[in-house]
Amino acid sequence: MSKLKKIVIGLVILIIAIPATAFGYVYYKLNSMHDSTADESILNSEDYKSDKSITNILLVGTDGRSTNDNGTRSDSMMILTVDNKNKSLKLTSLARDSYVDIPGHSKEKLTHAYAYGGINLLVETIEKNFELDIQNYAVVDFFSFMDIVDTVGGVSVDVDSSVIKEFNRYIGDCYNLNTNSNKGSIEYIKSAGVHKLNGYQALAYARIRYNDTAFERDKRQRQLIEGLATSLKELPVSKYPALLDTILPYIKTNMKAGKILSLGTNILGLIGNGITQMEFPIDDNVNSTGGIVDGKGWVLQYEKDSLDILHDFIFNNIEYNG
Repeated sequence: MSKLKKIVIGLVILIIAIPATAFGYVYYKLNSMHDSTADESILNSEDYKSDKSITNILLVGTDGRSTNDNGTRSDSMMILTVDNKNKSLKLTSLARDSYVDIPGHSKEKLTHAYAYGGINLLVETIEKNFELDIQNYAVVDFFSFMDIVDTVGGVSVDVDSSVIKEFNRYIGDCYNLNTNSNKGSIEYIKSAGVHKLNGYQALAYARIRYNDTAFERDKRQRQLIEGLATSLKELPVSKYPALLDTILPYIKTNMKAGKILSLGTNILGLIGNGITQMEFPIDDNVNSTGGIVDGKGWVLQYEKDSLDILHDFIFNNIEYNG
């Protein structure tokens, strides 16, 4: 079975939903997902670029069947930036094939850091190589995805005609993975345009991998995050407890209840401005170059100077226009 990539929407939904739910119930639930193995010395250090008014949350989707699987890779890595200085939300995909220096190991693809040392080594690797501070993280396994989408009532995305054939091929696989007795008859996508996808359709959309480039995959999966945020805004408050029950078993995070509540309040105030997106490294054969490295496979090597583009986006709200 192909591995799901980029399923990192759990925390995004969670921290938007939290403020509207019952306070005591939320605290009880949130305490169950706190990760006691978090290396706070790494997360609390300020050795790299940071800003007191900007919070960076690393969202990680693993290729295992649970967040506790040993040896799994972080097939999905995004930084959710809550920017109170510029009053914006930003989402930055980090390419899994980025060629980086993993502390205690050789230069490898970024995705391997999680397999070597879990979330602590991944955070350390990202901070060291991209020279920016990560204060918080959330790790999500991929089995939660269909349930989350169905709980919020589906997600709307604009499907391009070029992916329909590949999309439908994955829909069949994902329909069979869905164990929900209420999933109904299988539904394929027959035309381009905006479609509201159910759980197994959204999973299929996230898994499209051979139709085009890895960067296009990342873009599609950022579409899903934006679509889910929109669906959540329209979700009746009465359904939030069910949403929490769906999400929490699949997430581990260093953040405690008070922190998540605080971030949720901030995000609710900023979500109306939309979510600005980018991918790093920059895929333009100038700021980065892809190619085969002996023993490492295909990797993406980026120029050190291009870190300024990443930092400008996250800390100064400046989008790169090429």
